[in-house]
Amino acid sequence: MAKTSGLNPVIRTITFDCTGDPYDLGLFWSELLGRPLADDDKPGDPEAVIRDPDGGPTLLFVRVPEGKSAKNRVHLDLGPRGRTRAQEVERALALGARQLADHTRPDGGGWVLLADPEGNEFCMEREEPN
Repeated sequence: MAKTSGLNPVIRTITFDCTGDPYDLGLFWSELLGRPLADDDKPGDPEAVIRDPDGGPTLLFVRVPEGKSAKNRVHLDLGPRGRTRAQEVERALALGARQLADHTRPDGGGWVLLADPEGNEFCMEREEPN
């Protein structure tokens, strides 16, 4: 196991490319995660930002000219809090996500693969057991 030290880099920002309005994609993630967009973000801006009040990575949404052409090599795995996985999937779909695959196992483990409105994949994992 690697030792941790104050000299290692930290993840400051996770960036999402989009061909549409970064503000709109930011709104999707803002609603899904329950975190507000930065106060100075507005429709038509070239980027939008969601900061984690607990100090985790910032989510940055940036307009790019080219569309997504392949499966993401990196994606977010989300864990529900206060809702079941099924409830979170339903909520994500209502916000504009698409379900790509359901890898839920008979024992309740596994995940559901979703895509945000720009096609960026993310997984909704099982809720924490009580």
